Amino acid sequence: MKVSVKDFAPSWFASVMGTGALALASKAYSSRIPALGGLAEFLVYFNTLLFFILLIPWLLRWVKYTENALEDLKHPMVSHFYGTIAVAMLVLSADYLFILKKTAIAKAFWIPGAVLTIFFALLIPYLMFVEKEIDLKSVTPAWFIPPVGLIVIPMSGAALISSFSGTFREVAYAVNYFAWGAGFFLYLGLFAIVFFRFIRHEPMPCGMAPAVWINLGPIGAGTSTLYALVKASDFLTVKEPFFAFGLILWGFGVWWLAMAIIMTLYYIRNLRLPYSLAWWAFIFPLGAYVGATHNVGTAFGIGVIDGFGFALYWLLLTIWLVTGLKTAKHVLLE
Repeated sequence: MKVSVKDFAPSWFASVMGTGALALASKAYSSRIPALGGLAEFLVYFNTLLFFILLIPWLLRWVKYTENALEDLKHPMVSHFYGTIAVAMLVLSADYLFILKKTAIAKAFWIPGAVLTIFFALLIPYLMFVEKEIDLKSVTPAWFIPPVGLIVIPMSGAALISSFSGTFREVAYAVNYFAWGAGFFLYLGLFAIVFFRFIRHEPMPCGMAPAVWINLGPIGAGTSTLYALVKASDFLTVKEPFFAFGLILWGFGVWWLAMAIIMTLYYIRNLRLPYSLAWWAFIFPLGAYVGATHNVGTAFGIGVIDGFGFALYWLLLTIWLVTGLKTAKHVLLE
């Protein structure tokens, strides 16, 4: 077994993010194939078990190998993956709320998940800001993870607003809008830096190649959570402009999806694409975009868009199966 507490990578929680996104997408398209609803429920329970199994070495590493954990936290590339544990909690919150309809458990995951997400979204950029110099080759789409986390907060947070009362409800509104706004504009700034790196520098290391798909995360999650926030906000009397903006943001995702596919084929043909834990970067971003495609298609009643999302769902499921099997083989047999 290659996985050890000392070398436990913070990016392991990307597997929980990806599995949770697949569960939500399965639930969304269970209207077409009812059996997908059963798959979604199974994935929620499986994902919960996976989260708590991974939580053990994550915590033990901080206790027994604090220096190694801090070293990763200060690394300009690895540090951004620390946010995956918080995003995983937010995704589990959405799983329990929208699939199993368990509001109490959803809130139990959402509250600490939101706090931890905001913490990492402040800490990780701060550590980058105070560095003397960061090599351009260290800039990857993994830098999108902190803003993705912020954008994901309203995924279940928007729907949970009504479960709060009084001052707590006002705080819930503020947290959700703050998170979406901060995450979206932070993403725009980082996108320019990452785009610059793609143009000025050689391709990313082969082990990081799947990270090119991460850009679909803020696009897909941003569209879905914007719709969720608008629907949950009674004080917004005119909602159509927000839905239209979501449609435009989703449209940008079509371009990036095509680019991600082209870049992946480039790595396969001209370089190489060996299995690594980074393969989980394929899944959550694509899952978020599949969910956004369904939300856009149903919001505007455009069957072609929803059908496109259904086609992408099968790509998502296939990649999840392949990545999951390769990960299990890596852990158990190698």
